[in-house]
Amino acid sequence: MKNKEYLESSSTQQLQEKLLKLQAFSSSKLTQEEQILKKEISEFLYLNNEDDSEDARLRKISKDIKITTAYSFVNKEIEEEIDIITAECVFGMNVFRDFFAGMTDFFGGRSEASQKVLRDARQNCLQELKIEAARIDADGVLGVDLDYSEISGKGKGMLFLVASGTAVKFKK
Repeated sequence: MKNKEYLESSSTQQLQEKLLKLQAFSSSKLTQEEQILKKEISEFLYLNNEDDSEDARLRKISKDIKITTAYSFVNKEIEEEIDIITAECVFGMNVFRDFFAGMTDFFGGRSEASQKVLRDARQNCLQELKIEAARIDADGVLGVDLDYSEISGKGKGMLFLVASGTAVKFKK
């Protein structure tokens, strides 16, 4: 009941900010209550999305766009190659993640913080690629390639990711 009241009394922006804060941590580091709240905020925002903007429309359409690193789709015949499309994403690793990643580099082992940033970057960039495909009325994207780069300077580390591929229309 407490969460329901919180969800209904908060603005969409406040909920999105809270969700971002909760998503910054792996589920194993969240309390059970925080995990439940995270799930409920996600569902609430999804179900109460009354955004009828062009971006919201493209996000909805993009869910049906198929992507592959291959040069063909199984059981799909290509009618037209529309264009080469790209999505570029830049992600900052916050100070704490940089610090703990540095400690892992020094002592050895896997850096969960860095792995999470890479995973989130990949998922977001592929979603952006699907949105670009939806923008030009494509049904799929072939030959998807991901290129990672690091941009650093003045004590700040940024991850630059580019996803590219060929947008296609399927024969109906």
